[in-house]
Amino acid sequence: MRLRFSKMHGLGNDFVVIDGITQKVRLNADRIRALADRHFGVGCDQVLLVETPSRPDVDFRYRIFNADGGEVENCGNGARCFARFVRDRKLTGKREIRVETAGGDILLRVDDNDQVEVNMGVPHLTPDDIPFQADAQAVSYPLTVDGEQYDISAVSMGNPHAVLLVDDVKIAPVETLGPKIERHPRFPRRVNAGFMHVVSPDEINLRVYERGAGETLACGTGACAAVVAGRLRHLLNESVTVNLPGGSLKIRWAGPGEPVIKTGPATTVFHGQVKI
Repeated sequence: MRLRFSKMHGLGNDFVVIDGITQKVRLNADRIRALADRHFGVGCDQVLLVETPSRPDVDFRYRIFNADGGEVENCGNGARCFARFVRDRKLTGKREIRVETAGGDILLRVDDNDQVEVNMGVPHLTPDDIPFQADAQAVSYPLTVDGEQYDISAVSMGNPHAVLLVDDVKIAPVETLGPKIERHPRFPRRVNAGFMHVVSPDEINLRVYERGAGETLACGTGACAAVVAGRLRHLLNESVTVNLPGGSLKIRWAGPGEPVIKTGPATTVFHGQVKI
């Protein structure tokens, strides 16, 4: 099978984006792993698939596959690339695009400077909705890893996140603690692990170990989850700059019951064809 694709990134979080509307696409876990392989394939953190919607009130269906071949619910950096892709490929002329994901509908808006604003929806905080094993909802939870207890916040942005406060993201144990949190038994669908340093009420530094992908240069849903966690702890203001290894995002959250709004760039690297 020969596929046309675009290689894109959002602050270094990179994607293979495939148009599943104008070409036939048959993906499985093996093919996704082959595409994502950085030595023998195109190389990416996630494969994004554009499909026709299942309902008339949305414009597209947006599917996300991690580099390990598993399908996940949402990807914020990917959503920005998705918006640029469907406009650049002339699949739509709209600047405001509503798409369905496995984690719920999201609204994408492309501005005149090609910055993309994403309405990520209302964050889920109840343990059953994350999902996370806990007796009751709380601002933070104790989590025991290798006999040591950590204080985490648990948030779903359509996909699950655990957020830890750290003194310095540069020396945070992302590579060692991240995979252990990702597969902690209290997260039945695994989890993305965020390591957050609060610089000021308007700024945080963040690194994220992503479920099925490892640490990435940027994680849009992780940035949203971190701001939600910081706001619930009364550490952050409504509008926050999130500094990630690949660059910065603007995140706004008015509080419980309100949607999280994320703004940032989306960049096309190249277009190509691949035989898989």
